[in-house]
Amino acid sequence: MALLRIPVLLGLIVLAAGCSSLPRGAALRSEILQTQVADDPALRDFAVAPVTRALLPVYAAWPGHGGTRHSWIDRVDQPETRIIAPGDSIDITIWSTEENGLLTTPGQRFVALPQQRVGAGGTVFLPYVGTVKVSGMSPETARDRIEAEYVEVTPSAQVQLDFSEGRQNTVSLVSGVAKPGSYPLPDSDFTVLGLIAEGGGVAGSLRNPQIRLNRDGRLYGTSVERLLDNPRLDTTLKGGDKIHIEADDRKFLSLGAAGSESVHYFTEDRLDALEAMSIIGGVAENRADPGGILVLRRYAPKMVTPGPAGPDHARVVFTIDLTSADGLFSAGEFEILPGDLVYATESPVTSAQTIFSLLGTSLGLASRVGVGL
Repeated sequence: MALLRIPVLLGLIVLAAGCSSLPRGAALRSEILQTQVADDPALRDFAVAPVTRALLPVYAAWPGHGGTRHSWIDRVDQPETRIIAPGDSIDITIWSTEENGLLTTPGQRFVALPQQRVGAGGTVFLPYVGTVKVSGMSPETARDRIEAEYVEVTPSAQVQLDFSEGRQNTVSLVSGVAKPGSYPLPDSDFTVLGLIAEGGGVAGSLRNPQIRLNRDGRLYGTSVERLLDNPRLDTTLKGGDKIHIEADDRKFLSLGAAGSESVHYFTEDRLDALEAMSIIGGVAENRADPGGILVLRRYAPKMVTPGPAGPDHARVVFTIDLTSADGLFSAGEFEILPGDLVYATESPVTSAQTIFSLLGTSLGLASRVGVGL
């Protein structure tokens, strides 16, 4: 019986020696951070950056912090008036009390001139007056200007003016709202939020809706959330602007002993590590090492620089310890960037428990074999 137990004991020894290769759902913190040659940090082909209160300002100053974002145009206050621009159409009616004037026939009190389109130079041609510049004026100012010209040839003339906006005085709301389309600028102080309201508001299905403004061949961007929080960002629109609203396409990945292993989209403009942990469902109970939360990030080669001005490697592993107060507070201030991998390492205790379980099963089996003999 004793001889038969020897192979079992030898098997247990081999089992314990090979515990590092036990099946696990995630790697240990030490396994990921170990060097490829010996155990010298200088030999790593990545940088290890602890997330602590003292180092947060250093990371925030690194190039590329905040992810890829578009610039935006601040609001410029304008008078709430409609402004005539090239391409607009003008309808002019001239009233006169003269019985036999230049513009009216006997018994006629007004004459409607053919519709005039404002030329590229901002002018229109009017009978008996000639070329008159009207662009850049409010309809009231343009009416006074035209009436003053006609009074020279018809002293009793009174002018009525209406105009309709051309393409240079309209903006396009392309997508992301209930009623996309082309909208005339009601005045020169019409803003992005005003246009969105005209279009029926932002579609409720959009995740953290992002606003994109195409102006003069350049693309600007911000979020609806930022616009609502800061009125100075409610940009004044110009004729020809194109606005479209889309879902936030920024995302990060979670793996390891996390609550979920998946791709996660940003739900708000700025996402910190604690919010990211909440999105992924925290860490797997009885498996994860809360002191070994890792955020793996790649930086562009041009951002790599020696010293505190930037990362000294293109690949950086940020380490977060959720078992300490400093780690928890710092995680709440550490920003997750698009493309980051949030990795929850496995607790060493889990491996030990697995070994003990296997040992217990093996010992029980050996005992039953011994009893049978």
